[in-house]
Amino acid sequence: MNPIIEQIKGGLVVSCQAYPGEPLRHPETMAQMAMAAEIGGAVAIRCQGLADIAAIKGQVKVPVIGIWKEGDEGVYITPTLRHARCCAAAGADIVAIDATRRPRPDGLTYAQTVEALHRDGVTVMADCGSFADAQQAVDAGTDIISTTLSGYTGEREKTDGPDFELLEQMIAAFPDVPVLCEGRIHTPDQLAAVMERGAWAAVVGTAITHPTSITRWFKARLNG
Repeated sequence: MNPIIEQIKGGLVVSCQAYPGEPLRHPETMAQMAMAAEIGGAVAIRCQGLADIAAIKGQVKVPVIGIWKEGDEGVYITPTLRHARCCAAAGADIVAIDATRRPRPDGLTYAQTVEALHRDGVTVMADCGSFADAQQAVDAGTDIISTTLSGYTGEREKTDGPDFELLEQMIAAFPDVPVLCEGRIHTPDQLAAVMERGAWAAVVGTAITHPTSITRWFKARLNG
């Protein structure tokens, strides 16, 4: 087993990201957020953009899962081989890429992208939106598969919380592949439920590192 993947087993991965135009969108700020998460017990940090990857990698000891978002529709999470290689060069220990079956901007297939990254020595995580995506990722030899894009590609309904059904399907079908749960884990109880179902690790972002969303949740409850 890859020692980096083994290191995150059974743990909480914290996603430290801010959207364009938000006050916290700055590499130093995200690095500080990542350091705080590490002190709190995060086993890895997921982050977006080359500057953030480099800044966070220089400040934390836990593995860094890097992505590069470009655009806001279609394949936009680390959409091309070039994007993935840049994430690795910036310091990402694991590079997460869109693993859906949609056309990729550079014309490569998902399998070709993974093959090239493995030749470079890059550990690859598949952001999946459906079971078919996960099957494709496993067939391509992906190191880690995840439920990240469930509810965002039109293939599955967007659940209120984690997509437990997809998680269970992936774990049952691919017992030899680490399966991460990511997406809409908003409470410690949901996190516990994910791990009880056998997830290798879980990724939590918004509920920990996005104060604007957290404030809105509280405000909505206040307003009934």
